Amino acid sequence: MASIIDLYVDQGSDFYAEVVLETEDGLIIDLTNFDIYSQFRKNPGSSTYYTFETSIVGQPVFGKISLSLPGVVSTGIKPGRYLYDIEIVDSINNIRLRVAEGVVIITPEITRI
Repeated sequence: MASIIDLYVDQGSDFYAEVVLETEDGLIIDLTNFDIYSQFRKNPGSSTYYTFETSIVGQPVFGKISLSLPGVVSTGIKPGRYLYDIEIVDSINNIRLRVAEGVVIITPEITRI
């Protein structure tokens, strides 16, 4: 089962978060040879989606990734509740895993400069 991690994004601000990916047993996932993907949508059936920029932070064996979303992108997203997940893919060994999921809350921007 994927880890549950909820995220809060301030509309109009640059978002950045680091996450350590672990198995159900609490073991760190070695990300060597894996690519990382993450999207969020209003609901699982929605055709409209937004993509978090993802990257491995440091050495892949430590299982740490970053998720980011530029403020110029979040400005155009309607505030509210969205669902997201993080999948890792090793196309060499034909492995695809959903390692984290949760809710993304986009909070409304009040000050617009």
